[in-house]
Amino acid sequence: MEKDRSSQAPPPHVLVFPFPLQGHINSMIKLAELLALASFKLTFLNSHYNHERLVKFNNIAAHFERYQGFEFKTITDGLSLDHPRSGNWFLDMYKEAMELKMKPGLREMLENISPLVDCIIADGFLGFALDVAKELEIPIIYFRTSSPCSFWVYYSIPDIIQAGELPIKGSEDMNRLLTTVPGIETYLRCRDLPSFCRETDIEDSIIKLYVKQTRKSPQADALILNTAEELDGPILSQISTKCPRVYAIGPLHAQLNTRLKAKHGESYDHFSNTLWEVDKSCIFWVDKQPNRSVIYVSFGSITSTSREQLVELWYGLLNSKTKFLFVLRPNSVIEKDGRGGCCSGAYGEE
Repeated sequence: MEKDRSSQAPPPHVLVFPFPLQGHINSMIKLAELLALASFKLTFLNSHYNHERLVKFNNIAAHFERYQGFEFKTITDGLSLDHPRSGNWFLDMYKEAMELKMKPGLREMLENISPLVDCIIADGFLGFALDVAKELEIPIIYFRTSSPCSFWVYYSIPDIIQAGELPIKGSEDMNRLLTTVPGIETYLRCRDLPSFCRETDIEDSIIKLYVKQTRKSPQADALILNTAEELDGPILSQISTKCPRVYAIGPLHAQLNTRLKAKHGESYDHFSNTLWEVDKSCIFWVDKQPNRSVIYVSFGSITSTSREQLVELWYGLLNSKTKFLFVLRPNSVIEKDGRGGCCSGAYGEE
């Protein structure tokens, strides 16, 4: 006799909680959709600000309505609506909002959500989510959206400092090898470190922030990374000495495309989850260019530059005598008064 479906256990309820930046949302919304394809109940928790932009610039509702039990919820990022959210704005969020506003907001939501959450998959840069999960006795998995190599370097910063290999002693020091990061000690140079490691003060608040958040990772029930053993096996082995339950689950975009084609006969390419309005006016020009003939330049979702740096890079592209597509988001150019300027994308023939 066929088992009565009403007596079957409900699917596990997973809360996916990304750090409120574009690159983090990109990976975690793909992971959420993969879990939805596997019939999990999914709640995707986004900041109010970012969710409004997702809805404004993408057809989010239509894309995810096919998944029964997929729900978007929002939480404040703690910043005022008129905050520019440009440059290193997320540092303001850490200083002003996380403990005071986001943490209690997350706790309240988890206590009142129905059905209760069985597992949290939180961005590995949201240390307060781990604290709340432990308080409420909910299993939590960390997802670090950066590469395993960068995670391992962040984790090793205290060891680099203790060995006297930081701070960096000027531009002439940039090619010096760093010998205290296991697995990459034969080729990691000072110039390979993230820009905040170039501070002369090793007590710098940004350095402390990255170290604090990364060093909490072993407290999570597991750590997942958007890579594959074939790509990052040696580094994953090093990470597992600190985080025993580490899983390589990528590349997520390829997995999602494969499963969408198998189940719905489509790929992920038709769907966007951008937080900015997409300007497609350059596509006609790009399509007319020969393959592998165009340099693509983009600063991503948070990097800002001075106008002087921008002009220097611009002339470098012109002097390369190569066609280029240069994409700049609004407020990514810092003017002399400290405010962000708007500069649109550009493309050139020389």
